[in-house]
Amino acid sequence: MIRVVAVITCKPGRREAFIDLFRANVPAVRAEAGCIEYQGVVDDEASGAKYGPDVFVVIETWESLEALKAHAVAPHMKAIGEKTKELVADRAIHILSAI
Repeated sequence: MIRVVAVITCKPGRREAFIDLFRANVPAVRAEAGCIEYQGVVDDEASGAKYGPDVFVVIETWESLEALKAHAVAPHMKAIGEKTKELVADRAIHILSAI
């Protein structure tokens, strides 16, 4: 099993536009072979979390590295990359495996 934590920093004030596009893409991702979990999250303000108002995090779980690699090149992922490229300032993708 592979876990992914993708930390996406949007340009100031652009996070909600990114979230709208992300939500529209979620059903296509969840339908992919090997997708176990695909969830977008933001800071829980009541807890004092510190990512900030422009950051969006995607928590993913995949059956295998092969499934994750197929996800990365899926047509809907290429399409959302094009749609969101002007909204994103930075992204850090962390690919993790259990110990």
